[in-house]
Amino acid sequence: QNMQGQMEEMQEKLKDITAQGSSGGDLVKITMNGRFEVLDLSLDPIAVDPRDVKMLEELILSAYSGALEKIQLKFKEEMGGMIPGMPGLQL
Repeated sequence: QNMQGQMEEMQEKLKDITAQGSSGGDLVKITMNGRFEVLDLSLDPIAVDPRDVKMLEELILSAYSGALEKIQLKFKEEMGGMIPGMPGLQL
């Protein structure tokens, strides 16, 4: 029961942790929370070139990866890496 309470508390904390990743000199910015939910996606109009969709896809993936790395770092800092069983989380 105590463990369940700790898990619920951790879930609440996760939604409050946020980080932003960017790429292309801030042409693409992604903000996500500790639950790995994307909260915001910002695209500079310069990045939206219909003749080069592949470049935009790569910028978005790069910004997402940057945000994910920052979230993982915040987990280590704020929770001491004590997050067992979270899929995809490499602490």
